[in-house]
Amino acid sequence: MDHYAFADDWIASWNAHDLTAILAHYANDIEIFTLMIKLATGGTQDSLVGKEAIGAYWQKALDNIPGLHFKLLEVTAGVNSVALYYESVMNKKAIEVMFFDDQGKVNRMFSYYT
Repeated sequence: MDHYAFADDWIASWNAHDLTAILAHYANDIEIFTLMIKLATGGTQDSLVGKEAIGAYWQKALDNIPGLHFKLLEVTAGVNSVALYYESVMNKKAIEVMFFDDQGKVNRMFSYYT
């Protein structure tokens, strides 16, 4: 896998606000863990499972942050995984650690923010 090409495509799809392109990176059974979910749900959840639930969550983010723009700072590769370090929203830096299934789709993701 070309981790740099994946990162460039991932960033481009977010910056285009193209939910279909964003979700194309993920497996149907994707599970994400992020403090942003905890904030959005008033502390009741810290993860979401499945493309449908995650797509609905991300659509709200895209709707609520029309100026959303990410800037890729660094890409690191691991065993069946990648970590992207980027400038996120609200002047935060973010690290997304993504694990890939056998089809090259992200099936598990952890997000960290400054």
